[in-house]
Order: sequence, then structure tokens, then C-alpha cells
Amino acid sequence: MPTIDYVALDAEAVRASIELVSAVTADDLARPTPCRAWTLYGLLAHMATQHYGFAAASRGESDPAVWKLVDLGDDPAKAYVASAEHVLAAFGEDGVAERSFPLPEFGPGLSFPGAQAISFHFIDYVVHSWDVAKSLGVTVSFSPEVLTAARGVTDAIPTGDIRTAPGTPFAADVPWSGDDVLDGIVAHLGRNPDWKA
Repeated sequence: MPTIDYVALDAEAVRASIELVSAVTADDLARPTPCRAWTLYGLLAHMATQHYGFAAASRGESDPAVWKLVDLGDDPAKAYVASAEHVLAAFGEDGVAERSFPLPEFGPGLSFPGAQAISFHFIDYVVHSWDVAKSLGVTVSFSPEVLTAARGVTDAIPTGDIRTAPGTPFAADVPWSGDDVLDGIVAHLGRNPDWKA
């Protein structure tokens, strides 16, 4: 079985988010999103924070303070794009997929192989790009390679009671039987594919 290049796939997902967020205006920031309790501003702040956290992890940094929610300042779209470019540069370094990534958000002292850690980031940005698109009332599309890999990552994420535990990153899966692969991915991770702002 060929090795999946999560660095390249992640870059496609992150670039999709950059394209979407680059069109965000100040008036859009208070829009609701498919993420419970987050406005678009809150979602972008979370996404930017994750970019900086994963970039630090790629360098072996384990300080939990890196994962503290960032302030997007006076130009949230520009601040988000800067965070996305930062993680793209970090993940673009030679040998990044072979490194060990400390991810304190998953638990104290926990580290993951680089390729696996990047797959976590990858699935987040496929789904969060969808979240941003839904919030803005537009669509996002990905290559078949991204969708196939994302489906594989998603299928490995357990369902059941773990989805209702405190601090779980995903809501309970939403029953879905359509043919759209991206809709199936977001439904498995607790989003309603029919969500509208």
C-alpha cells in the first residue's frame, strides 16, 4: 500500500481555507458557523491557533501556552492567512513527516509520529474549510485524492459514547446516506451537511 503524502494533502486543504478566508469581510465575522457556539470570528481564531500549535509541534515544541487562543487583531482575515502560511512553511520543511510531534492538547506528554499528527491537522482543515464555506454561504471543493484520504482518516475516528464525553473534538455523527463524499465526511464528524447560516 503506498504511503499517503499528508503534507501535500494538508497543503491543499489549508490553501482552500486561505482562499475562503481571504474573501471574509468585517461584516462576516459575526456569522454563525456549523461549529457549536462559534461565530466565524471564533472559528477563525481557533483555526489560527491550531496552525501555530501544530507548527510549533513540528519543531518539537511542547509548551501548552503555544495552544492558547490567539487574538486576530484588527484584520482577522489577514491574521488568519498569516497563521496558515506559517504552518505551510513549517510542514514544508524536509523530513517533517518523520519527526515526533508533541501535542499537549491531546494529553500531557503525548507525542505522535509526524505523518499521523499531520493527518490530524489535515482532517481539521478539510472540515473547517467546509465550515467556513457554509458560514459564508459558498461551496468548497477538493481533489479526489484529498477526499479519499480524508475519508480514510475520518473512518478511523470512533463514534459512540466517546463523542459525548467532555472535551471531545467531534459531536455525535449525523446519519447521512447521500453520495457526496465531503458531506459524508462532515456528517461522520458531527456536522449536518444541510446546515445553513
